[in-house]
Amino acid sequence: MAALLLALPGVAVAILSIQFTGTPASWAKTTGHDALWLGHAWVDGRKTADDVKKLATRLRKTGISDVYVHSGPFNSDGSLPPALYPNAANFLKWWRAELPKVRVSPWLGQKVDGTLDLDDPATRQRVLDGVRTIMALGFDGVHYNFEPIGSGDTEFLDLLTKTRAIIGNHLLSTSTPQIEPFPLTRQVLRAVVGRDKYWSPDYFRQVAALTDQVAIMTYDTYLPFKGTYGGYVVRQATMALELVSDEKTLLIGAPAYHDQGFSWLDEAESVEGAARGARLALTSHGVPRERFGLALYVDFAATEEDWEEYDRFWSHP
Repeated sequence: MAALLLALPGVAVAILSIQFTGTPASWAKTTGHDALWLGHAWVDGRKTADDVKKLATRLRKTGISDVYVHSGPFNSDGSLPPALYPNAANFLKWWRAELPKVRVSPWLGQKVDGTLDLDDPATRQRVLDGVRTIMALGFDGVHYNFEPIGSGDTEFLDLLTKTRAIIGNHLLSTSTPQIEPFPLTRQVLRAVVGRDKYWSPDYFRQVAALTDQVAIMTYDTYLPFKGTYGGYVVRQATMALELVSDEKTLLIGAPAYHDQGFSWLDEAESVEGAARGARLALTSHGVPRERFGLALYVDFAATEEDWEEYDRFWSHP
């Protein structure tokens, strides 16, 4: 048994590396349903109309159709003071003038492992009140990012259901943890770190069914090699393609940041690896998927190399 446990990581690395082989189909690329996470500077007064113009010039050459602008986080009691986003109305005005076809959602969340208690009904109600207030400014939807949400969390499902009642036909989007990559990995890692890193496939399916769009945070994997990380993206995207209906948008998170603390982690994870992994998963899926794309994290950390990789390996491969 001990020998088997020691051998399993090597087996997993081999499987993932093999999955990152092959040639993607020519049609497996952007369909114009990509996304970008934007930092808080866009709504707190640091960014100007000229900054929006510059970003718009870049985005017009991409398949990005959604952006999530950081407008929180929620306070520990679930409230969302408008003082957190004093320039949001101006930002939306500037954005509509430059990129009227690109949807903008507030990126809202908080740590839920000691800061905000989503299990508390009163807290969830204050979250919903904050969503109602910020949506009144004219956003196209709402994008949630609560971490860490455990697999099977029914209170999060309740929040999604009640958010839909508030925003109606506007976009309901959420970031998600990664899907359990191999049997028992969720339970084993939970026993080690004390919380869920992965969601079960069934819970991922439930969340996707309640939203319009899910963005898997396929980064911070701590995998040491480019091929292993790329294969991991293939595995995540392959599973998700089977769990998310064609009517929903499935986004694969691409790491456009470089501050993981270890050079080998920054070297292993890349926009190129995420893009090629997504293309290989689509190819294996066998048929084009219209509502499928990459979500770049994050604008203020993305380098010219990240943008070049997005274009070369996903937008115009």
